[in-house]
Amino acid sequence: MTRSRVWLAVGCVLAGFAAAPALAQKAQDTLRIAWRDALADVDPYRNTLRTGLILAHHAWDTLIYRDPETLQLKPLLATSWRYADPMTLEFELRPGVTFHDGSPFTADDVVYTVGAALADGVAVPSNYAFLAGAERIDDLHVRIRLNRVFPAALEYIAMVLPVLPKAYRERVGAGFSQAPVGTGPYRITRVDGTTAIDLERNDAYFDGPKGKPAIRRLHIDEVADTAAELAALQGGQADWIWAIGQEGSDALARDPALLVQRQESMRVGYMNMDAAGRTGADNPLTNQKVRQAIMHAIDRTAMARQFMPGGSRVLDAPCFPTQFGCDQAIAAKYEYNPAKAKALLAEAGYAEGFETEMVGYLLPAWQAAIQAYLAAVGIRTRLTQPQAGAVTQRSIEGRNPLDLGSWGSYSINDASAFLPVFFTFGGQDYARDPVVRDLLLQGGNNTDPDVRRGAYSAAIKRITEQAYYMPLFTFVTTYAQSRTLNFKPFGDEMPRFYLSTWR
Repeated sequence: MTRSRVWLAVGCVLAGFAAAPALAQKAQDTLRIAWRDALADVDPYRNTLRTGLILAHHAWDTLIYRDPETLQLKPLLATSWRYADPMTLEFELRPGVTFHDGSPFTADDVVYTVGAALADGVAVPSNYAFLAGAERIDDLHVRIRLNRVFPAALEYIAMVLPVLPKAYRERVGAGFSQAPVGTGPYRITRVDGTTAIDLERNDAYFDGPKGKPAIRRLHIDEVADTAAELAALQGGQADWIWAIGQEGSDALARDPALLVQRQESMRVGYMNMDAAGRTGADNPLTNQKVRQAIMHAIDRTAMARQFMPGGSRVLDAPCFPTQFGCDQAIAAKYEYNPAKAKALLAEAGYAEGFETEMVGYLLPAWQAAIQAYLAAVGIRTRLTQPQAGAVTQRSIEGRNPLDLGSWGSYSINDASAFLPVFFTFGGQDYARDPVVRDLLLQGGNNTDPDVRRGAYSAAIKRITEQAYYMPLFTFVTTYAQSRTLNFKPFGDEMPRFYLSTWR
């Protein structure tokens, strides 16, 4: 989309915002947030979106808090923990904590939460595959059992195991998604379908590492697209937006009332290719040379420079460089070389190219660039661009020949939070390679760091040589906000509004 078209769209959307009643702002102590990844279900175990994880860390708490500055693990709902044996963790719980409905937090809630995480219907089962169950010792002591040795267990517990209220959730059943309850620094007061979420400060919140929020209310508008986000911020209808493209951020940076910040994150853009033939056994992507041709056809360095200013890196291995076990050096390298791409296609029997479908939720300009690069070597793609949740559901169902998306590892600094999602025969595995699967299981189920590194390195070598999956580049998240707001971005791509204040 050209700059003129972007701002024509912004103007149209802004007119719509102006027609609506103005929402509260700093004077009413309400931080207004606009994001475009609408949550079909705010239950933290029923969605895969980053916005769902952000909401979870505001309305719920985990047993452990990971400090965003140091990545050190600190007590949150648990005051201490220890390994009773390599597959058993024991936690002492914080006394006096209550859920938003006033009910006390106890070990029963932890046991219930672990059971819920292991139940059918959880959106990301791989996040909880290490758990075997939990048992109450007494009100303030609980034991969590692992089903295998899993060195990254505490990282997962800190990031993806928000504690649910047993009695309340059992009582309201499916109504929990409309009237959820947690222990977090904010309580959700309204869920309006997939359009708006309201939160209010939990004035009874305990004195822990998250601190007590300075801002009383959060109002989240779940908008349709980037144009709506930009319109909301420039029109004074929002105080904070994020994950915006270069054209929009350049324009916002010229507005003296606004502040633009950039921060590289653990999120990686990717193209998954249907090597296993889930979309059809005879599809061209089952041919290794075709996949290698695609790897050479796309100028990822140019895309990173154009679309991700501020420190984006092109990756060779499908994981983030700081994650334990993410061996970038051993990965096969695919430089941009369209002539080589065409030669590989000819060797594979596709000298005239072929047609396929590309499904994704990345920004339209990025997807159009990939489409153009592929067309230049003869691969003609039909581009389908539903919202993120629909793309993910299609991917899980095995319906995306070329699958474009991004993965932020739930901000867990371990390769076990990235590689198994795409290569252990789950819904988003389009390789279905038993050798890779077994190596990843070995890497995730051993306490010896050298054994883990060796297994992950061998898996990365095979994944990249077979060209199952193309990591595009790391995301540099662009945040834009009103200058009346103090907001600090972190490298784990977790906005923490409970740490924000007004200027």
